[in-house]
Amino acid sequence: MSSSFKFKQFEIHQDHCAMKVGTDGVLLGAWAEGGQRILDIGCGTGLISLMMAQRFEDSEITGIEIDREACLQAQENIAASPFISQIKIFHSALQNFQSNCFDCIVTNPPFFENSLSSPDPKRDIARHSTSLPFSALFEGVDRLLVDKGVFSAVIPVEAEDGFSSEAYLKGLRPHRRTLIKTTPRKPPKRLLLAFSKGSLPPVDGETFNEIQTLFTAEGKRTEWYQKLTAEFYII
Repeated sequence: MSSSFKFKQFEIHQDHCAMKVGTDGVLLGAWAEGGQRILDIGCGTGLISLMMAQRFEDSEITGIEIDREACLQAQENIAASPFISQIKIFHSALQNFQSNCFDCIVTNPPFFENSLSSPDPKRDIARHSTSLPFSALFEGVDRLLVDKGVFSAVIPVEAEDGFSSEAYLKGLRPHRRTLIKTTPRKPPKRLLLAFSKGSLPPVDGETFNEIQTLFTAEGKRTEWYQKLTAEFYII
């Protein structure tokens, strides 16, 4: 896999990060709702922070990352981008992070709860929820999200029940939900979810609970995926 990934307005170097640029992160960065103060939990390479900075030019973005090398690489990616003045990256676990509240929180969280560990401990931290159980994630979200804020995440479809249960226990209610299919004939694999603390109503109509597809049967990006990512992908 390439050690860097170029987007229209920035470049992601990823040779020191366990989790590389992938579809999940791009989807979330292009789909999530924004705000004035944005927190990116487990920011990895800094991809989602950079995408949110590009989309919301007046925002102030904070990224936190538990892995030191990934944190340093994210800082380097931010420093080399046009969005350096908007984004600050900190080496911290969510459980230890102290800050004023945010009106937008985003995360592409670790989600493998019962699978075998890999030989790479850094990849385990990035992929396995032992480093950030859903209960701890939502404790942090509850502590750091303002009353009218929105929390957005991308997860596998099979993780929805556990994820949404923890959200409910913390008083978070569904605000927006998009199922993602890779191709028309395949079942949904990913799920984009947004929650609020109950002070915001769900998004109206079909956009609250939509199903979208990334690629046509011929392997081309669908109109929805092309439109969603048009400001980021070079081709």
